Amino acid sequence: MTTSRTQARLIYSASESDANMLWATQFFAPDPFIFIEKRGKHYLVMSDLEMDRAKDQAHADKVLSYSTYVRRLQSEGGPAASVSEVLTEVLSDLGISSVAVPSTFPLGLGDALRRSRIHVEPQPDPFWPDREFKTSEEVRNLRLSLDAAEKGIEAGIEALRRTVIRKDGSLLLDGTPLTSEILKQVINTTIMALGFVPSHSIVASGDQCVDPHNEGSGRIAAHTSIIMDIFPRSQKTGLFGDISRTVVRGKASERLKAAYRCVEEGQRIGFRRIRHGVDAFEIHREILQYFESKGFSTGLVNGRMQGFFHGTGHGLGLDIHEAPGINSRNHTILKTGHVVTVEPGLYYSGMGGVRLEDVVLVTKTGCRNLVHIPRILEV
Repeated sequence: MTTSRTQARLIYSASESDANMLWATQFFAPDPFIFIEKRGKHYLVMSDLEMDRAKDQAHADKVLSYSTYVRRLQSEGGPAASVSEVLTEVLSDLGISSVAVPSTFPLGLGDALRRSRIHVEPQPDPFWPDREFKTSEEVRNLRLSLDAAEKGIEAGIEALRRTVIRKDGSLLLDGTPLTSEILKQVINTTIMALGFVPSHSIVASGDQCVDPHNEGSGRIAAHTSIIMDIFPRSQKTGLFGDISRTVVRGKASERLKAAYRCVEEGQRIGFRRIRHGVDAFEIHREILQYFESKGFSTGLVNGRMQGFFHGTGHGLGLDIHEAPGINSRNHTILKTGHVVTVEPGLYYSGMGGVRLEDVVLVTKTGCRNLVHIPRILEV
């Protein structure tokens, strides 16, 4: 928000890669452009390439021409005006001498504005506090992204069901040794056909699962854990889905079955406890304590973290990880309208890993699960 020392909010970035800009403008652009909000009015300064499209598609009260400002500033035969010079001129025209900017605002541009006697005040996240609270339309669109993730996981599980288990424990899919890369291809092509973009999908197996962000590589064996963590992005809205399932092709070990049951109950604790006004830290601590009580401790083993060593959940929207978080780092109070993942996990060398991830909408009396795909361990 603007402060007593600032008159407007300013962003300079590409909306395709900056959720703050995309949320403010509802407009996808691959190159940086200027956004200014003053007293509730939105101004964009666009290149000739994007002028018409921005006027037609962007959420803005006025779209200004970048090249017009360049021509105004450029001396005969001199170099083209810089971004900071154009921006200083625009701010002058709008009667603005002080701006609030995101913490990610370009440092060099901020310094140049200060040299032009513009007060620049970086704001901590969230730059747009309302981004935490999802509208009914955003929830519907999030459901579409989650549906794409579900379809991808279903395609992956169906491919696993079609594999042949050989005597040596290897898996053959249509006569070819199954690998993480092949299974990711099955999942990702399904998602892309639906108009969503998969990025860095995780299909990890065995001890690869002990590193929760290991994307997975190489052959997948029978009777071992396989974590599929899929987070497609809508090309239309920019909103992400995010779902994880753990499966075994064949028979799971008794320890893996026990860990799976424990993670399922950990998720249920989250579902029961999440509601408006609850301290997210307490939810995470309760799940961690439950795991400990069942003999699944967390800590370093031979120099490697094992057990439950990540957060219980995170906000989901235009960023794959956004506020609020459910973890041990802060005492966030959950509120109606938050959308968060619930994804406890257990990871041990020799056993593999288990992670189950759903997405819920926080309500006054509890939460509503936005994910419909069932949980099944052995396929």
